[in-house]
Order: sequence, then structure tokens, then C-alpha cells
Amino acid sequence: MRNGMHTDWDRCVRAVQSKDARFDGWFFTAVLTTRIYCRPSCPVVPPKPENMTFYPSAAACQQAGFRACKRCRPDTSPGSPAWNQRADLVARAMRLIADGVVDREGVPGLAARLGYSTRQIERQLVAELGAGPLALARAQRAQTARVLIETTALPMAEIAFAAGFSSIRTFNDTVREVFALAPSELRSRLPKKTVVAPGVLSLRLPFRAPLNPDNLFGHLAATSVPGVEEWREGAYRRTLRLPYGHGIVALTPKTDHIACRLTLSDMRDLPVAISRCRRMLDLDADPVAVDDQLRADPVLAPLVDKAPGRRVPRTVDEAEFAVRAVLGQQVSTAAARTHAARLVTAHGEQIEDAEGGLTHLFPAPEALAALDPESLAMPRTRRTTFTTLVRQLAEGTLHLGVESDWEESRARLGTLPGFGPWTVDVIAMRALGDPDAFLPTDLGIRRAARELGLPSTPAALTARAAGWRPWRAYAVQYLWATDSHPINFLPV
Repeated sequence: MRNGMHTDWDRCVRAVQSKDARFDGWFFTAVLTTRIYCRPSCPVVPPKPENMTFYPSAAACQQAGFRACKRCRPDTSPGSPAWNQRADLVARAMRLIADGVVDREGVPGLAARLGYSTRQIERQLVAELGAGPLALARAQRAQTARVLIETTALPMAEIAFAAGFSSIRTFNDTVREVFALAPSELRSRLPKKTVVAPGVLSLRLPFRAPLNPDNLFGHLAATSVPGVEEWREGAYRRTLRLPYGHGIVALTPKTDHIACRLTLSDMRDLPVAISRCRRMLDLDADPVAVDDQLRADPVLAPLVDKAPGRRVPRTVDEAEFAVRAVLGQQVSTAAARTHAARLVTAHGEQIEDAEGGLTHLFPAPEALAALDPESLAMPRTRRTTFTTLVRQLAEGTLHLGVESDWEESRARLGTLPGFGPWTVDVIAMRALGDPDAFLPTDLGIRRAARELGLPSTPAALTARAAGWRPWRAYAVQYLWATDSHPINFLPV
């Protein structure tokens, strides 16, 4: 990993001089003469090395008095892969800030979720990122404001409120300070566009190349729950349960970005919706680092070379995924979808979709905890697994959100009845986001291993996979891709 890369001055200079887009989001280049900060791949002529200094975050650049480059727009860089690869305090704090917790609950709320004092969190964030939680949240508010200014016809007062600013004056001052343009100037620079329906936004979600969309979108489409998700006209669409309301997103893979069309009932949910969609599609991954590690294994190398850049399909709702993992124990994908669709129809919150294909939000744990277990069409032992899970999620005794400590959550899941290694690890991989989660008991993985000449027993395969660490969840994607039916008949 490249944690603290901004301190390796020579390496940063080489990345800037070669305009290497792989490093976008890892660090930011601040130019001492112009007081502008850029992404490493900025298309302008690189500054002289003696005029460069490097920061670990956009917020640190802004705090030091630099403004965002108008050419490379560093605020639209992919996020640092570090926050998806780690589960320490700083990484968990960054995931929560991206999820809008500081704007909704303040720094005390952030600290309470993490179980640390505000002083401890401030100190660790400043040490690693050069900025505290308020500055990091402010940088995110500025980026949200820019998106709304450039993609909607909303009045500036509504944009300020939706982006999380406490006043119009703060909004104006922040936008001017960060982008060196007033909000109205940002909007006037854009070509005139057709006005879209209120609450609808069209965005581009950047990623680090390469990205292979096949398994990513194929898995989401193959396991989609009717009413909540669908594949339509080349786009994966689904409903979103958000802090202030709900949304519908349509995500379409393009050559150099993911096209994202969002419909929100409350614009304050924009940064959270974007963060969750990026997380679901694993867009902040570092595919070069992952593939280089896996390619070192001669068995995996042909799979990586054939289709590099595979991502781990994750989730927009950790509790939802845990419930669906239980529904998928020892049944086919089709049967799991049927079980989930029945729950959605009976207990999900109805919503309106202008395109007509989506009808419900997936039921919240509180709704599922209140249902009659006898109404569940599943074996009694799995009913117990299901009811125990949803009760603990509803009561808050089990946490699977972005603030989760992966090892603590794994241990807690392992104590629940009916939670074997496969269920724990698939939740760790797709809900918690552990890049090293591994599924040696999965029948599709064992079948692929056997066909490739790898050991196929769980213990032997786990030992063989030691060289794939810390990216075993990505190895799972390459192995699954060798099987035409990789997601059927999943074990406990």
C-alpha cells in the first residue's frame, strides 16, 4: 500500500512529471508559485520540482491556502484506496465522513460511533491526512456544492442547504476559496443544458483504470431482487434507503467512468448516495496493485491477463446484504431472489419510480424483526438464523456499517446460530468491504480451483492462497469468473 506516499517526494515528482493517473487520489500536488493544487495527472505542463509540495488530501491543500485547479479538477479524483483497504481508526473515520456523519451528527457523533474521544480522532486524522474531521467534511461539502451547481438548476440557497452549509455566506465563501470562482461564475461557465426533472442528477463517477465491468455488473444483475433492483437498457438500477429520504440510481459502465443518474427525494442525501454507489462498485480500488500481486501466481496470471481490473461487487446497505446472505444459504440464486422478493413485497416501503420498474425499498431490520417467523418459507433452523440476525441489527447489538471494525464484526457474526465460515466471509467481503476476505468453502471456488489444478479442499486452498494476500477477495472474483454458474448453491 502507498500510505503516506505524499512524503516520498521523489516518487511524487516522477508521478506528476509522467502525468500518471494511477496516483490520482493517493496524493495532491500543490504549486507554491500559483497557489493551486492539482491531481498527479493534471494535463498542464508540470511545474518545476522546486515549486511542488505534496499533501495527502484535498482538505489539507485547502487548509494550507491552495485552491483547486480549474483544468484537472482534483476534487473529482477517485478516493484514496487506503480507506477501502484498511479497518483502523483513520480508515473507519474517513468512511463515516464520506457517508455524511459529520454533517448530520457533528464531530461528537463521529467520535461516538467510533468509540474514541474527539481529541483522539482529530489528532490521528491530522497526523495522517493533514486535516481534521471538520476540514475533511468541509472539502466534501464544497465538492457536493459544485456537483449541484453544475448539474442542476436549483437556486443557490437550496444548493447551500443541500450541500450541508450552515448559511449562504459560508457557502459563497467556501466555493470562492476552494474553486476561485463565485457559485454563479461556476454555473455561468457551463454550456446551457436541457433542464431535467427536479431531484434528478446526472453525474460521472471516476475510477482508476483498468476496470472490468463484466463480473461487477453481471453479479449485481444476476442476484437482483425484483422491485428493489433491475437491469434495464444497459444500466443497473436500484432503490436506496438514505438518511433524509430515499433515492433511485441508474449506473451504466462507460469507457472511462460510470454514468450515474440519481433521483433523490432530498438533495441533502447526494454525498451519501454517491459514496454508497462508489463503495458498491468498488471504484476507489487500486487495480494495478491488486492485479500485480495476483499475477505473481502463475495459475492466476492468465486469468488476470485475460480480463484485468476486476472489482469486488459490494453493497449500498450492509444490513440488507447480511439478510440476503442468509436467504441465499444452501439454495440457488433464483430461490434466494424469490425469498427476498416476498419479503420486499410484504414488508418493504413502497416508492414511486418514473420508469416503473422499481417499487420498494428493501425492508429495514426493524420491519423484519417484527414479522411472524412462521410466515417465512424456509427450514426452522434458517428461520432462527434469520430472526436472530434481524433482531440484533434492529437492536443495534450487531453493527455492519462503514464504521465497523472488521475483526470485531466477524467475531460477532460467528456467534450467531447458523453462521458458518461462508456466510461470515461473504458478508465480510461484500458488506464490510474486507479486501482479503476469502471463500474456500464456496462450491464455485472449489470447482474453479479443481479445474485450474489448485488444491480444492478448504484447508489446502487457504494455504495455497497465502500468496494472494491482502487481495484474496479479488482472487475470488477471478476464480468465480471461470465458472458459468458461480453464484448457485451457496454453502453456510
